[in-house]
Amino acid sequence: MAREFSGCPFERYADDAVIHCASEAEAQMVLDALAQRMAQVGLELHPDKTRIVYCKDANRSGSAEHEQFSFLGYTFRPRRAKNKHGQFFVSFVPAMSNDAGKAIRQEIRRWRLNVHSDKSLGDLASFVNPIVRGWCTYYGRFYKSRVYRSLGRINDYLVRWARRKFKRLRTSVRRAWRWLRGVQRRSPALFAHWTFGALA
Repeated sequence: MAREFSGCPFERYADDAVIHCASEAEAQMVLDALAQRMAQVGLELHPDKTRIVYCKDANRSGSAEHEQFSFLGYTFRPRRAKNKHGQFFVSFVPAMSNDAGKAIRQEIRRWRLNVHSDKSLGDLASFVNPIVRGWCTYYGRFYKSRVYRSLGRINDYLVRWARRKFKRLRTSVRRAWRWLRGVQRRSPALFAHWTFGALA
């Protein structure tokens, strides 16, 4: 890339890469050259993951077969954004990918917070907060609302934990949610996802 296409910035992590081109013609030329170079060293580009993507936004209003891609847990695609004047426009920007959100929800499920009725709420917070802070820091830079949907599952498990922990809450889901929201008001920084904005 540095020798043959110095005008095309690119990012790489392990065996995934994104290359920025100024036109479809340039992108096709780079793709063909990469395929040839890979073949020279006994490798090949992934046939399903390798594609030319049109970065559609307010200034590029055309259309193409591929208008989004995922990279490092983010999906880049046209999304509605707001400028500093409060006006909405279409921008080609990232947000947490569906696969990343699914992985987070699966991890939360594996914690099985609801069955640890022998633990205190503080114990649960001490366990989950370091992991959740990492998710918030990484995925929360763009479109936080996408992250809220996954982190909100923690609140669901905390409600189930409370119903198992306290007899007075066992017969009423609504009362358990009211209890959790009360805890949240009194100690808003207890859980990292509350501080981030994924409220009960």
